[in-house]
Amino acid sequence: VVPQGPSMDASKKVDLKIIIIGALGVGKTSLLHQYVHKTFYEDYRTTLGASILTKVLAVDNTPLKLQIWDTGGQERFRSMVSTFYKGSDGCMLAFDVTDRESFEALDNWRDDFLEKVIPREQDFPMVVLGNKIDLCDRQVPKETASAWCKEKDIPYFEVSAKNNINVAEAFETLAKQALTTYKGIFESYLTNSIKLTPYDKPKKSCC
Repeated sequence: VVPQGPSMDASKKVDLKIIIIGALGVGKTSLLHQYVHKTFYEDYRTTLGASILTKVLAVDNTPLKLQIWDTGGQERFRSMVSTFYKGSDGCMLAFDVTDRESFEALDNWRDDFLEKVIPREQDFPMVVLGNKIDLCDRQVPKETASAWCKEKDIPYFEVSAKNNINVAEAFETLAKQALTTYKGIFESYLTNSIKLTPYDKPKKSCC
C-alpha cells in the first residue's frame, strides 16, 4: 500500500467564521438574513456590537458550517467591532451603491480589518458587495467599484438584499475562498508537524 500524505477528510464538516463589515446602514443585516433565511429583513434597528447566524452548505463536496458575524457600522462602535475580527476565516466588505461615503470608507474598513487579523495576510479571503442596486438613486458607478476591487484583487458583487440578486453567489464565493485557505493552512500544519529534524531522530540504544 502506498502511504498517503497528510490530507483533510472531505467528509468532515468544517466550521468557518465569516464576518460582514462596512458603514452604518449599508444593509449588512438584510444581506445576512436574505442569505440564511431567504427573507428580506426590513427592520432598521442598528446592530449593536455583533449578532451571529449560521448556514450549513457544501463546497467542493466538503460540508461547511458558516458562522456569519453581522457587525454594527457606527463609528463609535468601531473599536468594539474590531475585537470580533479575531479568528475570522473570511471577510465581506459591504457598501451602499446609493451612498458614496459608504464606498469611500471601504479603504478604512479593509485596512482596520487587516491590521487586526493575525497573522496579517494581504491575500486574506475577502469579497466586496455593492448593495441596494434595486434603488434608482445610485451614486457609485459599477466601473468605479470594480476598479477599486480589481486594484486590490478582491472579487466584486453587485447585490440586492431586497430582490435577492447575487447574494448567495457572493457568500458562496467567499466560503470557497475561505475553505481553500483553510485547507492550505491545515495541510501545511500537518506537513510541518511530521517533519523530523536531525535532532528529532531517536537515539540508538546501547543495549
